[in-house]
Amino acid sequence: MAAAGMAAPASAAQAPHAGRTNVAAEYETVTTWVQGNVRIGPSTGWRIAYTVAANQNLIGVCWREGGMVTANGYSHNKWVYLSDGNYIWGGLLKGNEVGNVSSHCW
Repeated sequence: MAAAGMAAPASAAQAPHAGRTNVAAEYETVTTWVQGNVRIGPSTGWRIAYTVAANQNLIGVCWREGGMVTANGYSHNKWVYLSDGNYIWGGLLKGNEVGNVSSHCW
């Protein structure tokens, strides 16, 4: 699912990078509240995979701690691992610091 906003199954599924994420996690829809970058790793030091618009729906698998970001009035290190294998900083998402994704990556 390389394109942003594409739907994924709502059932449990194996994460593509078991070493970085939960082996099985419930997919959850997350929505951006501002435009932002999706990156190939959990910090701004990683290459930008693509940019998303405000109100874009993405599929979150789990969240983890990564690089600290301060932007849009928020400052924290929470990143959401997406079903396409990329990461988005939680400060770009509606809801709490992790866009209301319940599973922590391990």
